[in-house]
Amino acid sequence: MKKLLTILLLIAAIAPVHAQYNKDNPRALADKAFNNKDYYEAAYYYRKAAEGMNLVTQQSIPYSGGGKVSKLREGKVSDKSYIAYQLGESYRGYENYLEAEPWYYRVLQEGDEVKFPLSRLWYGVCLRANQRFDEAIKQLTDFNANYKGDAKYRAVADKEINNCRFAKEQYKYPLLLDVAKRKGAWFSDGSDYAMYLKDGVSYFTSSRFARDEKTHVNRLYMLKNDGSGQPQLVQFKDDGSMKSKELEYGTPAFTPDGQHLYFTRWFKVGSKSTYAIYTSRKGSDGVWGPPEKLNANVNADGFNSIQPYITADGKQMYFASTKPGGYGGDDIWVADLNGDGSPINSKNLGSTVNTSQNEQAPYYDVQNKRLVYSSKGFTGLGGFDFFETMNNNGNWSIPVNMGYPMNSVKDDLYYVPDPANTNKFYISSDRESDCCLNLFEAYDKCHALSGLVVDCDTRKALAGVKVSFVDSLTKQTIKSVVTDKTARYSFNVKTSRPYNLVLEKEGYFTKVLPIPAAGREMQGDTLFNPDICLQAFKKDKPIVINNVLYDYDKANLRPESKTVLNELVTIMKDNPKIKVELAAHTDAKGSDKYNMALSQRRAQACVDYIISMGIAEDRIYAKGYGERRPIAPNTLPNGKDNPTGRQLNRRTEFTVIKIE
Repeated sequence: MKKLLTILLLIAAIAPVHAQYNKDNPRALADKAFNNKDYYEAAYYYRKAAEGMNLVTQQSIPYSGGGKVSKLREGKVSDKSYIAYQLGESYRGYENYLEAEPWYYRVLQEGDEVKFPLSRLWYGVCLRANQRFDEAIKQLTDFNANYKGDAKYRAVADKEINNCRFAKEQYKYPLLLDVAKRKGAWFSDGSDYAMYLKDGVSYFTSSRFARDEKTHVNRLYMLKNDGSGQPQLVQFKDDGSMKSKELEYGTPAFTPDGQHLYFTRWFKVGSKSTYAIYTSRKGSDGVWGPPEKLNANVNADGFNSIQPYITADGKQMYFASTKPGGYGGDDIWVADLNGDGSPINSKNLGSTVNTSQNEQAPYYDVQNKRLVYSSKGFTGLGGFDFFETMNNNGNWSIPVNMGYPMNSVKDDLYYVPDPANTNKFYISSDRESDCCLNLFEAYDKCHALSGLVVDCDTRKALAGVKVSFVDSLTKQTIKSVVTDKTARYSFNVKTSRPYNLVLEKEGYFTKVLPIPAAGREMQGDTLFNPDICLQAFKKDKPIVINNVLYDYDKANLRPESKTVLNELVTIMKDNPKIKVELAAHTDAKGSDKYNMALSQRRAQACVDYIISMGIAEDRIYAKGYGERRPIAPNTLPNGKDNPTGRQLNRRTEFTVIKIE
């Protein structure tokens, strides 16, 4: 966040210096800026040094000017590698990974990895950020195999490898979500982020040029959420503590009655920025009063507190802070508020939510006890990712990464739902920028999968069926329900990952079905399955397989017979604990010996096909019964032939003989 808030100030700050720097020694200016963590300025001067050493192709007036050759043009290889490495470090310092990547690569190509042993690590990080995941995994793995220094850097490499693998999976199976940058007046030449919706009006932070100010400064703006009109600056009565132009404001949040506005206010002295959370009360004239700094329960001396979020009931404030009692970097905290909106305590949300790295931008849904926030400390796509955790009587569930395209390989922060549309929300991200956060709107395209379970024979609704929604890649059960008398089930499908429905009931064959693609039989945002039937069975009771056909006097399976037997293959795959007898029967034409042999060959043909489809041979065996087990008379009472009875007797059956 802090990088995004200051880059544009640095652009303005270094502009007048460009005409004054010692053109023969930009390296000194670069080193000074780098040591002050002014990475944008450092990159500017290191690049000038690189141009002077012919490391960059000039596209404008030659850097040295007047035909005078800079001493740096004759620099040694090690000097060139130093400039290249520092350029990579400077670009990476303000998260411009696209520009950083080739400079780390140059160090490696120059063979100076021994002098700059972290160059391969940061090169791999840049590859990950630029979505070249397989290459990143290779570079990071090579780094871990050869690096002998501080173990914390190998831990960074391990985490980034996990990020790459996670990102590959996310990009392959994205969320059913549309994310697009907000157009029109929302967009500026600076940062635009941290939106808060109140009564149809969007309040947000922007570093666009403000009236009467010469640089990009973060201020609060308001704009109708339909985008009509132009953003209006949110103004406060000056509290007299310092000139307003020295201050910056961001991340607005309101009490439910709209009478208290909370926000982050900060200022910079030298290279250090100081952040605190303030509040302002709306006066009877509708003007916001002087900002008042919240007490020490939130703002501890010498530490930063940022990004307030007020819950819908007005009773609590969630925020991020570096104050004592945390786990490292910015942590998520919560404070109870009294009647006048002042914090009466504060509590760290604990090690389940927070990590040794930064957690920021909390949003808490009181009704659903759901916390959405951003973190750099867990496996993700890179930068800040959104995570979701649920509150159960003060115990937080393990945070879950909210996936792509909710998250990107860059920074993603400041989630807020649209109260007018349950399928719409807003986030801030720099996924389409090299420097700055922008506002994005997102539409949830998830749908419900619904259907009815019936008995295959009676076609009646079947209660008591356990229906499970299963990730077919990980085999993890996402959710299970047991059907009531309506026999209906429903699940939310949130991603494009392949899923299965698993239906189980005692006395019935288990059935596993792939989830159909969204769009078929859709009504609104619900996908209706055709009725699913379960087949009842009893151990040792035969079940007829209809339409298993053979040519006369032969045991060769016809193609259409294989199609029918595929249903038995599916049953056996879905029910791996059953063992089956496959039986063939004939009518009474021909001798008993002949019919026994023919039925055995036919049963074996069925079994051979089923085994060829992947069923273990110890789970099924063939048995020919010839004409010995008729289920209908072969002749009529008057002695004439009974074609209907003979047809019923020429049958194939399977029987469950064992359940392990």
